[in-house]
Amino acid sequence: MKRIISILIENKSGALARVVGLFHQRGYNIETLNVGPVFDGSYSRMSVTTRGSENDVEQITKQINKIIDVIKVSDLTEGDHHEYEFILIKFKHSEKIQKILKSLNGKIHEKNQDIMVMSAWGSFGEIELAIKAMGKVNILEIARSGSIGLHEGEKVLKI
Repeated sequence: MKRIISILIENKSGALARVVGLFHQRGYNIETLNVGPVFDGSYSRMSVTTRGSENDVEQITKQINKIIDVIKVSDLTEGDHHEYEFILIKFKHSEKIQKILKSLNGKIHEKNQDIMVMSAWGSFGEIELAIKAMGKVNILEIARSGSIGLHEGEKVLKI
């Protein structure tokens, strides 16, 4: 089962490597990893997408919590949450692809006679379906951000 683990971590040298190393030591694969500074830049929020049972993810979150630079850890997929992913695609002109991306809040960044570059965003599932619907024929290049998310309602991940 796909899981999104959100981690609030001190923005220090080696902190990211310690978290990634823990996944490696435990034999878990990181499908997506997104890290960015929050607050005043002294902290970062990591969003790690992995697959595993509830028990597996519980064990990994307990181990992550033991890392000295980690402030808080939360499995977003335990409850209601908002999840989004950003995608950037370069493709040969195609009305089909343009229509699919526009349905995901698509924006055109480059357009010439032969090539278009567009961005779009949606849930992981929406992005997956869009990529399958587009096919591979006209796509030249794809960049995906990986999932980011927040808990729904009152639950927050903060200091």
